[in-house]
Amino acid sequence: MRSWILALSIVLGLGVAAGPSLAVMQGQEKGGDDYTGPYTVVPKWPVPSRLAKPGRIFGSTSGIWAETPNRVYVSVRGEIILPETVNGRKVPPNFTGAFGALGMQATSQVPDMRNCILILDASGNIVEAWTQWDQLFQDGRGPHQIIMSPYDPERAVWVVDDMRHQVFKFSNDGKKLLLTLGESGIFGDNDDPTHFRRPTDVAFLADGSFFVSDGDGNTRVLKFDKNGKFLKMWGTKGTAPGQFDTPHAIATDRNGRVYVADRSNDRIQIFDAEGKFLDQWQNIRNPYTIRVSEDGFLWVSSGVLNEFLKYDLNGKLLYHWGTYGTAPGEMWSVHEFSADSDGNLYVAEVFGGRAQKFAPRPGADPAKIFRQQRLMPKNASN
Repeated sequence: MRSWILALSIVLGLGVAAGPSLAVMQGQEKGGDDYTGPYTVVPKWPVPSRLAKPGRIFGSTSGIWAETPNRVYVSVRGEIILPETVNGRKVPPNFTGAFGALGMQATSQVPDMRNCILILDASGNIVEAWTQWDQLFQDGRGPHQIIMSPYDPERAVWVVDDMRHQVFKFSNDGKKLLLTLGESGIFGDNDDPTHFRRPTDVAFLADGSFFVSDGDGNTRVLKFDKNGKFLKMWGTKGTAPGQFDTPHAIATDRNGRVYVADRSNDRIQIFDAEGKFLDQWQNIRNPYTIRVSEDGFLWVSSGVLNEFLKYDLNGKLLYHWGTYGTAPGEMWSVHEFSADSDGNLYVAEVFGGRAQKFAPRPGADPAKIFRQQRLMPKNASN
């Protein structure tokens, strides 16, 4: 298999500040700023490699999902052209840094849809590239999110494509496309139950039913049964309870409550499984992704604050950390995050154009570590 480089934040002499020290020494009594929270960034993850075409670099990294510490799915919005110069200085042809390290957003170009779904091992090596599905994303901008249901023993892989208005369900090994919702390139408005308009995320219930936030074009949530049959939908554009403006992410808890990141309204809204409005938490700026942890807390990545925020399920802010930037450990618009069973945190930066891995510091407060919902044991037949 060919290899490549997922974007690492290596500056390579381009004049971008390297940032403060990444290590926070155990037992340190003076100094330090704790800017990576309870974690340390894992250096050289992903491992530099060469899967992208010469003269190109991987574009916006939109999604990341850790099935195990040794199997991490990454969705990438194709490849973009590496500029020849930045601020009058020539960019090395073997540049292996984050696109954001060049001072540019990774969404600043129309991408070439290649190598859109990748799987990395614990060391950051590419072990699989699902290039057989790249054609699904042509004429769009690539995948929007990648996720699994914690209740699915088959461990199917779900991918949302907002620009092509579709949601895909793949077999765990990537060999089969099991379900397609929506029609490629055809969008529907808020009252259309069979077409999306830029869907953004998927969340699941224990009975196999699931929700789609729809999303970047529409302003609603749709519910489907385990076979993908439409059941109901709710939401219109606005600021009142039950209305949305860019429902960008969605999550569920063990009690069947549905949490929606109402991004442009700077709030989280909560509903029951039938769409009845229950509550709203306001003044949460630009919630990009939300996930309910195994221990029953809601974690949020804020696209404008470039921070992680932890809330209890009554909406009380308990903890937050994070810093804007393109040096290792800093973040530029985390679009999705995930964690493995060892507590390692993975982030996908939509503007920075890279994935990062953070490991819990020895002795870190367990309450400050994001614990992803456990997956059901994988079927032996797989």
